[in-house]
Amino acid sequence: MSSKITPITDAAEPSLLAPDGGRKGAAVAERIRVMIIQDELPPGAPVRERALAERLEVSRTPLREAIKILSAEGLVEVQPHRGAVVADPSNEELRGLVELLGVLEAFAAELACRNRTDAELQELRALQDEMMAAYARDDRLGYFRCNQAIHLAIVKASRNRALIHHHGVVNARLYRARYICNLRTRRWASALQEHEDMLQALEARDEAKISGILRNHVLQAWDKMVVMLEEAAANLPRRRAS
Repeated sequence: MSSKITPITDAAEPSLLAPDGGRKGAAVAERIRVMIIQDELPPGAPVRERALAERLEVSRTPLREAIKILSAEGLVEVQPHRGAVVADPSNEELRGLVELLGVLEAFAAELACRNRTDAELQELRALQDEMMAAYARDDRLGYFRCNQAIHLAIVKASRNRALIHHHGVVNARLYRARYICNLRTRRWASALQEHEDMLQALEARDEAKISGILRNHVLQAWDKMVVMLEEAAANLPRRRAS
């Protein structure tokens, strides 16, 4: 297996949860995040500092900072006597997070209708075009990147810093689950139409419409997500009891 990990983002941004906005630790955290969502570090797997530092070609200091970031996000758990391990949330926990994410994104979209600029709307249109191009290429990773960027841009347009922060926390914990759902989903066409409907509502500043679309958009994916996660878990090699 190659030692080079390709990040999902073209340039890793400092995490909202990175102490002092540390760029190096945030960049390493993004690379580990990709490994987690792509099951190179599956749920419950230990995060071994020395081996990971060598593989990512970084020193232990930014790696430890990255682990702190991922622990704050809920993607990694630091356990007594075991060190850091990849989080393995139950479907019940994930369901609660999905429900909360739907509420947060719906409210953010309402605020975005009031506060968005024409430039932000143009940026969202460009991201929608990129997502459609990824769909046409059957590029699941590219589609996922654009999908996440659209949702994050709408939340950012809310101008509500507390909402943006808490959305970041919840979305980070669902990152792997949403990626798996995207990887295996059969509802691409309907999801694209829902995104188009969102942008039309945002353009018209229709708060009620976009709120309903986003809440349903997030929650409807849940039923599919449960099936996808169970299939993914069934395909993972069984871990021996320690």
